[in-house]
Amino acid sequence: MDECALCNRREHIFARDDLLRVTEYAEGKLGPGAWNAVLKRARLEQSVYLPIQEYPDCEASALIAAVSAVTRRNLSVVLEDFGEFIAPALIKLHGHLLLPEWKTIDVIDHTEGTIHSVVRMKDSAADPPHLTTKRLGPDEVLLVYTSPRKMCALAVGISRGLAKHFEETIVANHRMCMHRGAPRCEIIFRKMREPRVAKGPQ
Repeated sequence: MDECALCNRREHIFARDDLLRVTEYAEGKLGPGAWNAVLKRARLEQSVYLPIQEYPDCEASALIAAVSAVTRRNLSVVLEDFGEFIAPALIKLHGHLLLPEWKTIDVIDHTEGTIHSVVRMKDSAADPPHLTTKRLGPDEVLLVYTSPRKMCALAVGISRGLAKHFEETIVANHRMCMHRGAPRCEIIFRKMREPRVAKGPQ
């Protein structure tokens, strides 16, 4: 990920509150007081994050990379885990935009048209990734992700958090990925059907 390119961008993928959730996530994984170690690793010791201010994407990226380094876990794993962690807050924030009958696959399919478009309209500085989807079936959707931020793992994690909210199980299969040199990420999300319980003799 090119952090300098992110710093030069005016737009933000992370909301103000998301940086505060990085604090909660880090302390939950590493224990109380761990945030200072994360700030030091990210070389942001003098930074104070408040929900009333905007912060560049490169700082959020540096903080998550620092969590990855301190926990000694792969960055993609941390991004997925963080995405799952923030999913409940995202549902609480944007839940009013979802139809009552929607479940995990439906929300993924309609994220661009319902949530991201509204976010951009309300905040000109916000720039969530532009997503394209193709419904492959009632329990399956193809997500195409082209953001230069290359945070497809975050999308996978958020989707897993959605599935937990809806008490479903989904699997994510990367058909292609920018981290492997592809021009875009293509992820197929599939809902796993619950196995039928065989009925015993009557």
